[in-house]
Amino acid sequence: MSTPATLATKTIVMTGATRGLGRLAAINLLHDNPDLHLVVVARSNGTAVAEELREASGNPHVTTVTGDLASLDSLHAAGATIREQLDRSKLPRLAGFVGNAGLQLLRATGDTVDGFEMTFAVNVLANYVLVEELREHFASSARIVITTSDTHFGDFKHNMGMVPGPVWRDPSDLARPGSAKKADGVVAGRTAYSTSKLAVVYLVHGLARRLPAGVEIFSFNPGLVPGTGLQRDAGAITRFAFTRIMPVITLTPYARRMKVSGADLAAAAIGPAPGPSGSYINGKALEPSSPASYDPDREDALWNERRRIAGRPNAALAS
Repeated sequence: MSTPATLATKTIVMTGATRGLGRLAAINLLHDNPDLHLVVVARSNGTAVAEELREASGNPHVTTVTGDLASLDSLHAAGATIREQLDRSKLPRLAGFVGNAGLQLLRATGDTVDGFEMTFAVNVLANYVLVEELREHFASSARIVITTSDTHFGDFKHNMGMVPGPVWRDPSDLARPGSAKKADGVVAGRTAYSTSKLAVVYLVHGLARRLPAGVEIFSFNPGLVPGTGLQRDAGAITRFAFTRIMPVITLTPYARRMKVSGADLAAAAIGPAPGPSGSYINGKALEPSSPASYDPDREDALWNERRRIAGRPNAALAS
């Protein structure tokens, strides 16, 4: 006779749970918290994703909501679906959001259906929209974690020379395809990535001051994790290096195994509070983010631009 499933008492919404460290983090969350219901926002194959996570974790409380992170309409629709399920008690209280989905492209010319630069839209704008969609439904003790990258420091110590450092520009330019210098080149594509990860830290700092009382938010750096699929848009040589050669570096302090970073992300999402809301978590440790990430003028400019281009579907959103 099988043991009845534990009743789900809390919900976490997650993006980027279909592969790599996000998938491992999702499995950890579900396995270690039998009372957790995980809602995965995924562009496609929702049924297969949910079944795979149930089987791998032993936790039956997994559902998916269709959401394309490169489409504002799709994001607003996903948010509306989740709110409706919460309002009708189809889901237990909303205890958190994990924005783990990320994108790194070979150039900075790709655009979304809304006309925004693809890296900026997926890595930054999508997190903003989903958090704001769910803002009024977070429980008073909820936690939000958004994945960033130590490439936002822009120095050799943090990126080993593999990714150019951020090049900050007016946020309206960051959101515009082809506006970067030599936008159709690899350097521009990777710079767009590191710059978007700096923008994520600004987003977290801004939200920490604007979220409802008791709701906390953190940025999370998984470190250099070979094999995550982040390089899937790269050329064959780069993909080979990251999947076959770079894993050797996990034996050194310069990279982390996917299993380790997945567990760290899960702990950041639901473990003991690591520190004040708005903080930067590097693996397991609370550390300062880059000096540039504490620029209030940049943060405000980015916040205002996000609000302008993303719309305000909920009347209760904070200014």
